[in-house]
Amino acid sequence: MSFFKKMLASVGIGSAKVDTELDSSQVSVGGAISGVVRVQGGSTEQQVDRIYLYIKTSYVKEENDHKVTREAEIGKFLLTDAFLLRPDERKEIPFSFRLPEQTPVTLRNAPVWVETGLDIEMAVNPTDRDYIQVTPSQEMQTVLDALDVLGFRLREVENEYAPRLGGRLPFVQEFEFVPTTHFRGKLDELEMLFFPKGGDLELFLQIDRRARGLRGMFAEELGLDESFVRLTIPGSELRYGAQTVASKLKELISRYS
Repeated sequence: MSFFKKMLASVGIGSAKVDTELDSSQVSVGGAISGVVRVQGGSTEQQVDRIYLYIKTSYVKEENDHKVTREAEIGKFLLTDAFLLRPDERKEIPFSFRLPEQTPVTLRNAPVWVETGLDIEMAVNPTDRDYIQVTPSQEMQTVLDALDVLGFRLREVENEYAPRLGGRLPFVQEFEFVPTTHFRGKLDELEMLFFPKGGDLELFLQIDRRARGLRGMFAEELGLDESFVRLTIPGSELRYGAQTVASKLKELISRYS
């Protein structure tokens, strides 16, 4: 009987189960996330090699002229080393760690989840997925508030395939804004990437000028109406608040609009 139970467990029947309970499903970029992982033994003894928690998201990539969705691993955290899980045994493993600074915020089409995985040799590994709401860090929120002061409306947020810009990740999160007041009539749109650097914040801006006159129309046709700008805002300036950052961004954008 034991042999058949092990055979069934190896294909996921009567094997161990895992469930993760988060203390809170809302966390800011770089903030702490905590909870407990509950493991329930199956009908037979199983050797669990380790338990991992993964932070994952999805991004859009163009392949063969079609947009496809791919998954990306943002962070991986080891909870336990190997242990023997006896039949019907219950284990609870508490955890706490900080969300990586590269985690995208969950606005529009940018899901983020915590995935729990048990590594069990010669068996279907039990998994659990818990979606979380990721809010901007205080530094990011200050910049978003500054853009609101300047009359930019957030139109779209998307995780896009860009391995050269994403560093160790295959994607970047792109924020797309449209002007409603100060730069209305001067810009078509403003696209922005956030790169947290500790307490500082590096921004990558794509400033898309509106075509004005015949020269502007030719520039737009040739793709010459866009400017790419990098800007690092020190944490000391971010702490002064949205109005100060808005003045800095207004001066910069005006040079390219």
